[in-house]
Amino acid sequence: MKNILFVCTGNTCRSPMAEGMLRKLSKQRGTPLEIRSAGVSAVDGMPVSHHAESILRDQDIQDRLVSKPLTAQLVEWADLILTLTQSHKQYAIRQFPHAADKMHTLKEFVEDDRRVLEDLQEQDSLYATLELARSLGRDVSDSDRERLIELRQRIPSFDISDPFGGSREEYEATAAEIRTALFRLLDKLESERHK
Repeated sequence: MKNILFVCTGNTCRSPMAEGMLRKLSKQRGTPLEIRSAGVSAVDGMPVSHHAESILRDQDIQDRLVSKPLTAQLVEWADLILTLTQSHKQYAIRQFPHAADKMHTLKEFVEDDRRVLEDLQEQDSLYATLELARSLGRDVSDSDRERLIELRQRIPSFDISDPFGGSREEYEATAAEIRTALFRLLDKLESERHK
C-alpha cells in the first residue's frame, strides 16, 4: 500500500478535498492507498471550510477531516507528497530537504510531456543547489540564477487555484481541477503497480 500526503496552506480547502476525493476514487478502483493531508501553515484541529465540506458531501464523501500541520512524522510516513502549488513544494523541500525526492506538485506528478519533466527536474535540482549555497553563506552564480528564471518562465503553472474565501463556484472549479488531476494520478499509480 502506498501512503500519499497532500499539502496546501491551511489544510482546510484544497488538500482535504484532494484527500477525500482520492480516498473515494481509489476505493472505487480497488487501488490500495492510504491518504492524508496537511498544511504548511495549518493550525491543528481546524474544521474544513464550509464550501469544501459541502462539495465533498455532494460527492457522497462523509470523511470527518480536520486540519493538521505538516510535520516530520507525516513526511516520514508518506511515500509520495503531493503539494497543491509550487510554493508549497518549495517550502516543504526547505523544511525537509532529505525527502525532496518524494515531493511534487500534484499537477507536475501527473504531467507526461518529457520536455516539461526534464525542465522540472533541472529546476528542482538547481533550486536545491541554490538553497544549499544560500544556507552555507556562499554566493549564487549569476548564470545559475538566470537559468532558474529561464526555467520558471518556460515551465507551465502546476498550481491548483486557491478558493479560500471565495464563492461556492470557485470551490467547485478548484474541486474539478483537483479531480481531473486525481484521475490521472490513479492511472499513473495503477500502471506503475502493474509493471
